[in-house]
Amino acid sequence: MKSENPSGEKATYNAQGIAGNGTFGVVFQATIAETGESVAIKKVFQDKRYKNRELQILQQLSHPHVTTLKNAFYTQGTNNDEVYLNIVMDYIPQNLYQIVRYYRKSKKILPNILIKLYSYQLLRSIAYIHGIGICHRDIKPPNILIDPNTHMLKLCDFGSAKKLVPTEGNVSYICSRHYRAPELIFGATHYDCAIDVWSVGCVIAEMVIGEPIFCGESALDQLAEIIKVLGTPTQAQILQMNPNSDEVKLPKIKPRPWNKVLKAADPLLIDLISKILIYNPKERVKPNEALAHTYFDDLRQQSFQNQECQIPDLFNFTQDEMKGSKPQLLDTLIPAWKKNAAPSN
Repeated sequence: MKSENPSGEKATYNAQGIAGNGTFGVVFQATIAETGESVAIKKVFQDKRYKNRELQILQQLSHPHVTTLKNAFYTQGTNNDEVYLNIVMDYIPQNLYQIVRYYRKSKKILPNILIKLYSYQLLRSIAYIHGIGICHRDIKPPNILIDPNTHMLKLCDFGSAKKLVPTEGNVSYICSRHYRAPELIFGATHYDCAIDVWSVGCVIAEMVIGEPIFCGESALDQLAEIIKVLGTPTQAQILQMNPNSDEVKLPKIKPRPWNKVLKAADPLLIDLISKILIYNPKERVKPNEALAHTYFDDLRQQSFQNQECQIPDLFNFTQDEMKGSKPQLLDTLIPAWKKNAAPSN
């Protein structure tokens, strides 16, 4: 496949194999012949009646923990009436689903420091996209890319993402079931970015226990799985999730203590998850506030940064990422040793 990148340079893409596929289409791993660089190319059928929202959103994004758009071009299908959009992005060899599955099959526990490092970067990614008004709406382990050499995390697959407008309704049947916020199950159409926060909480819990924390086989079964942990929501909580919800009769079940649900987990991590996985969307901790949680204090220690292995820059915060935050929050997020460090030449 040949194309021009945004700078006008010719690029020839040689497909190396399939990196992933789904209802959207196929993701190929490819090499740019002119440079030898590995890239991921997402090929999706282009319906002429609609603009591709994913491409429009990717063109707005620029953050270290979000996939990078490198190019986009169109190709013809075998039928001349078929047009495919090819979205070229940075290639990262692994995703979080593969990593969690590896540890589960090996009967090992994902090390707490990796849970901490991945959770932190994931929260940074949604703090950024929420800062510019974009809700991902499909956060799950396969959509979280990990470089195994540096542990750099990048959020990908913006095929369900949308810039939310408070006055406009949205579909409630969105987000993969095991990571779907309860307000969506209750049919809310005027939701906000808190649905992503819920999904992140589910992902973090999955890193701890090695499988989805709420593993329902249908929408109603998914709600039942949530209730087994959080207890039965009150009518007031149901209305907080969806003000238009009819009165619902649910069996009275008491919540389970989080330390029983997440056995052997770091108590600080349990405290963080308890602030994320709650019914009322307005009370869920905001992503940038979650970053300041004491669970992540280890990452702010200079000794952690001075390890022999290469790790991502954890403190290169953007204005969009910190939008709506209290000014003093940065004092917590950026440690004194980092502020006082001499700038590199």
